[in-house]
Amino acid sequence: MAGTALAYLGARSELGKKFGLRTIRALVLELGHPEREYTTLLVAGTNGKGSVVAYLDAALRASGLRVGRYTSPHLVRVHERIVVAGRPISERALDRAIARISAAAERLIARGAIPAQPTYFEALTAAAFLHFRDRRVDVAVLEVGLGGRLDATNVSDPLVSAIVSIDLDHEAFLGTTLARIAREKAGVLRPGRETILGPLEPAARQAIARAARKRRARVVDSLTGARWRETSSGLELRTPERVYRGLRPLPGTHQRANLAVAVRVLEAARRAGVPVALDAVARGVERVAWPGRLQWVEAHPRRLLDGAHNPAAARALARYLEGVPRFVLVFGVMRDKDIRGMAEALFPLAGAIVLTSPESRRAASPAEIARRSGALARGARRVKSPRRALALARRLAGRDGTVVVAGSLYLVGALLPRR
Repeated sequence: MAGTALAYLGARSELGKKFGLRTIRALVLELGHPEREYTTLLVAGTNGKGSVVAYLDAALRASGLRVGRYTSPHLVRVHERIVVAGRPISERALDRAIARISAAAERLIARGAIPAQPTYFEALTAAAFLHFRDRRVDVAVLEVGLGGRLDATNVSDPLVSAIVSIDLDHEAFLGTTLARIAREKAGVLRPGRETILGPLEPAARQAIARAARKRRARVVDSLTGARWRETSSGLELRTPERVYRGLRPLPGTHQRANLAVAVRVLEAARRAGVPVALDAVARGVERVAWPGRLQWVEAHPRRLLDGAHNPAAARALARYLEGVPRFVLVFGVMRDKDIRGMAEALFPLAGAIVLTSPESRRAASPAEIARRSGALARGARRVKSPRRALALARRLAGRDGTVVVAGSLYLVGALLPRR
């Protein structure tokens, strides 16, 4: 019956986050190990991993490969998380996959192999594995949900992995220092295989290096031997392997680092036997669209949507906004985030601030955002409904002004223009 997957997932979402691989390991075994039927690339990181996945997906498809892409969270519909050949999973296909997962879980529960049905993320991860097998993908590109070591995606056996960035986020689960967070993300390392690293702080880099030595994994710094140059035809990236010309990454200077990670992953995958056409990288990158990340909406007033959801992402957005005249900020965030750190990066830049609350059990109320932001939120308006908050921000900005929406991908998804 159409829509049964959404009802099942809705019930599972009440469980929240769960660390551990017991359930997902039992599930994939019961389902015949769908995750082993194709080559996998696994991308971890605090920020930037979604962009790297998007670059990899586009470049691999430009190479003529059939690619599955698994990301989280979604902006509008859960189907966006599971994509094959550029097309999100259909409602019917998701229903079928979830029905198989639920039935497999019931058998496992009856045998005492697992204590209960999987969580929301475990179920979706297993659904992605099944869908990719059913659609006979050549390569699956997976975005780690949380951490790495105990994330459900880590039940896969990646040919190449990446750790794009490491910063403070999800401290209750991952730890309160960069070294501890790095150790969790180092769970994506595999013996004898390459993991590409983005720009990391020394403490994080040292923790990854220690983990790599222990596991006999190879780590490659994406910036070692790499150099960017601006040309009339776009950006040029020179790596030890070759020169890539005419590159047009997504907006934001931080996207150069993300694209460098993606390119080095593609090179490593090619060395490992994946038929990547490196001369097609620029063509693939040019086709990348990643909604909700520095996405401009040309309207009156114009809007910039960015899912910056932690202090590091907020600082990257702030750097991008340096050339933007005073704007009205619509800000909503999950309560488990470092609200004060995000406010310090963004609030002083705004001419006016409208605090709101994304539609999520985890969302902070406007009052809580104001309290935790302290004097930074002085004078901020509070409007619980995101759409009413946007309407107020548009009036405050005026027809020729700018509205910036940030703090959560859930907020951005709620305020994306509807087609």
